[in-house]
Amino acid sequence: MGVKRIVANIDTKDAAAAKTFYQDVLGLDMIMDHGWITTYGTQERMSVQISFASEGGGGTPVPDLSIEVDDLETVLEGMRRGGFRIEYGPVLEPWGVQRFFVRDPFGKLVNILTHL
Repeated sequence: MGVKRIVANIDTKDAAAAKTFYQDVLGLDMIMDHGWITTYGTQERMSVQISFASEGGGGTPVPDLSIEVDDLETVLEGMRRGGFRIEYGPVLEPWGVQRFFVRDPFGKLVNILTHL
């Protein structure tokens, strides 16, 4: 038996609100829409991970999601243009990531990062 993927599910009455943040800024494709559930994703292979934390690192709160990107500056600018408030960073952390925290349309704290 092996785990094939882990999916984050965010409770909302307005799934369409995800489009600007997850599709327009982060560039994810809408891969499923049944009306009651909308899923965004990519065809890129990713490793399966789940983290458990007492803090978010550097004394920050634990983010609800962490999303690794290949161009942090472009995503940061897209978040700002989209009207999303940056809550932390951008900062180069001593453990080798550059990141910032932002809230998605549903109030989830999202850690956007790139490994250096």
